[in-house]
Parts: sequence; structure tokens; C-alpha cells
Amino acid sequence: MHERLHHGPAPRGRLPRNGFTLIEVMIVVAIVGILAAIALPNYSYYVQRAKIIEATTSLSDVRQRTEQLFLDTRTYAGNCTAAKNAVQPSIKTFDLSCSNEAASTYTITATGVPAQGMSASFVYTIDQAGTKTSAGPTGWAGNATCWATRKDGSCN
Repeated sequence: MHERLHHGPAPRGRLPRNGFTLIEVMIVVAIVGILAAIALPNYSYYVQRAKIIEATTSLSDVRQRTEQLFLDTRTYAGNCTAAKNAVQPSIKTFDLSCSNEAASTYTITATGVPAQGMSASFVYTIDQAGTKTSAGPTGWAGNATCWATRKDGSCN
């Protein structure tokens, strides 16, 4: 037996359904909006944390270079600035600076660059004794004993 498939016209008064209804589109838009409201702040937080790690790594690099120069010259005077100048081109989101430069002391500071998405309130320091401190903008807790990499002031 041979059967034929027959597609007749749609029932009267009903058109075949093509596309989405307005309510379905609105539900999808609402879901995407909720996901974006959750994801974007978390994403920006992780981006800031990555930039902070870049700063603390650069501070460690400048300190190591300063200590190597100290071994050659037996003074810190001028060595911190020389080491900072070697590292600064590789870091964009923080400005490095040297202060308290003398024969037996120095302090290296990394300060956030607002034009690169980091508040100038982000300030990380280290000195010749290896003492680390950090401060952050409103909403970020600093730490007087280490480099805080999280909003709550906790360190690596």
C-alpha cells in the first residue's frame, strides 16, 4: 500500500506560528539583564585584582633590582630610581615612585592611574626592610602589614 502525506491548509482562523511573541522576548531580555547585573561587577572586581597583582609584582621586581644594585654600590642612594626606571615601562595601570632614598633606606610606592581604570587611592608600598603596606579607595580595606589584593583587606 502506498500512502500519501497530505498537508492541507491550516485550520480556519489560525495562522502558522512563526517567530517569538513579545512576552517571550521580554522574558529573555529580563534574564539577560539579571545575568549582566551580577556578572559585570564581578568581572570588574577581578580585573582590578589582576591589575593589583601587576603592581605588587612590579614592586617586588624594583625591590630586587634595588637590592642587587646595593650589593654592587653599598648604598641605596640613586639605586631605587634606576631600578624603577627599568621596570616602569612594563606597567601601565600604576605609577611607580621612589622616596626616602638615602644610603641605608628607600621606599617604593605604586599608585593607581585613574586613566587606566585604577583609582589613585590604590597605593602599595615596600621599603628596604621588606615592610609592605596597602591602601584602597572607599569600599576597599587597606592593610598596614601586607599588600591587600581583595576588598576585605586580605593579602595573598
